[in-house]
Amino acid sequence: MSEQRRQYSRIRFSSGARLLVADRELNCAVLDLSLRGALLTFDGNLPAPRLDERCLLEITLGDTRTVIRMEGNLAHAEGRHLGLTCREIDLDSITHLRRLLALNLGDADLLNREFAALVAGA
Repeated sequence: MSEQRRQYSRIRFSSGARLLVADRELNCAVLDLSLRGALLTFDGNLPAPRLDERCLLEITLGDTRTVIRMEGNLAHAEGRHLGLTCREIDLDSITHLRRLLALNLGDADLLNREFAALVAGA
């Protein structure tokens, strides 16, 4: 997807994560995050999940007690990269994600506009 079509700012973020798809658990790494999804990389030796398949992404932040849980669909796959579109996120997770984005974007007004657009579109 081109940068011009993106509606939500993305931040580069490097963290391990778990992707739960159907009856499988894939260890993966998060490359970037936004309010609407994530870009992941995984071991290329594993069979890639199907596009549009429902999944749960769990990102454990540095203190290991804070976890961002994002339910969504796999939007695209290119090589070892998977794009996840967020469909549901709990209150604690969106609070942690919003704080993480605010710290990394450095533009609270931009994040507030994006968050308002996300809520309005829900």
